[in-house]
Amino acid sequence: MPGRLEQKAILITGATGIAAATALMASREGARVFFASLVEDDCARLAEEIRGQGGVCDWRAADLTVAAQVEAAVEQCVKRFHLIDGLFNVAGISGRKFGDGPLDRCTEEGWDATMAVNAKSIFLVTRAVLRHMIDRPLEERKCRGSILHMSSVTAFSPETKHFATHAYAASKGAAIALTQTMAAYYAPHKIRVNALAPGLVRTPMSQRAQEDKLISLYMKIKQPLAEDMIEPEEVARAAVFFLSDDSRMITGQVLAVDAGWSLTSA
Repeated sequence: MPGRLEQKAILITGATGIAAATALMASREGARVFFASLVEDDCARLAEEIRGQGGVCDWRAADLTVAAQVEAAVEQCVKRFHLIDGLFNVAGISGRKFGDGPLDRCTEEGWDATMAVNAKSIFLVTRAVLRHMIDRPLEERKCRGSILHMSSVTAFSPETKHFATHAYAASKGAAIALTQTMAAYYAPHKIRVNALAPGLVRTPMSQRAQEDKLISLYMKIKQPLAEDMIEPEEVARAAVFFLSDDSRMITGQVLAVDAGWSLTSA
């Protein structure tokens, strides 16, 4: 049986954590995967893993906050696969090491760095992809493409004790606002736009939390479905759904993959 992403060209930003899990899962579903990320070694490692399972992929190391590098990556993807059927904007940072925190203590560097990687990169990558999607001939499915942004449950369900990083939450709130305004504008163009809002996921970005015993205990209550951190593959499942034709009548939605985070009062 063909996979849900058979022969689709999917561009993913990032090469570790949720991005890597989605790239691997998309490849198993038949996608041709292109990924762009800052660290060349991460890209090479992920490419080897995808090709090792028989998948087709390409990649480019790029600073996704720099327009020229973003455009070069998107052009390479189009040159290799001729089109882009789906985009998943995953790449991001916590900003804590740059000075993100409660707003009265957040540094200007922390704010700017977090907004650049988490919000500006979405703008630059999505803009470049849209310029290829918007004029492509309509397929039988009557859809030109699916765009998926990465938000966070902290954008609408804040946690004040362990995760008081306000620039991060603001950047993820921006992803939700962009998702909804884009979805309304591009629906007549047959381009779908949705977002995922995960809880705490076991990725390289959450290493600090993984090493904190108090946070580990807290997750047993805060994320009751997992009683732990969420594995990247659980978020990847939702991403593949939104990138596939299974969600062809869905746009403008924000799906919380949070193991119950937003429903608990812990």
